[in-house]
Amino acid sequence: MAQDSLLISALNACRATLRAFIRGRTAVREDADDILQEVTYKLMQVEQPVENVAAWLFKAARNEMTDRARKKRELPFGDLFNGSDEEDFPEDELAETLFGVPQTPEDDYLKTLLWDELEQALAELPAAQREVFEKTELLDYSYNQLAEEMGVSVQTLLSRKHKAVLYLRTRLRSLYDELTAE
Repeated sequence: MAQDSLLISALNACRATLRAFIRGRTAVREDADDILQEVTYKLMQVEQPVENVAAWLFKAARNEMTDRARKKRELPFGDLFNGSDEEDFPEDELAETLFGVPQTPEDDYLKTLLWDELEQALAELPAAQREVFEKTELLDYSYNQLAEEMGVSVQTLLSRKHKAVLYLRTRLRSLYDELTAE
């Protein structure tokens, strides 16, 4: 009990500095808050006494940020086109055009054009890459489900999809550039 109160008082003493340290090294505020919470939780779980709580917290925060940076995150196809650069492919426009209900004849034409171009680009992919992309993006398969069906590892599927997305991004970029040219 006495150990817990000492940990809490030490944590409170360096909490603001630790929060600033984490926020300065993470791009998303929610991630920084999650890291701070995770580090606090880990501190409470420590069974052996911690001599320098502040040093332990900063080291644990650095380790947590490193672990999160190393963790591979699978992004939806559209997220790869989303960014702050004006050159980036806007996810909202692509999703709206491909999956939205056309409001005008021009929207309908554009939707048909994009689907045709996507189908052509998919046809150019190796069969394994195409299958992974279509099933995970268009048919809502989970990676585990697809891995079991195809008899390969999830890592293999992720690799195939990554290659497919890179190719499709490059391939569809020229169409987007043509359509948005002023």
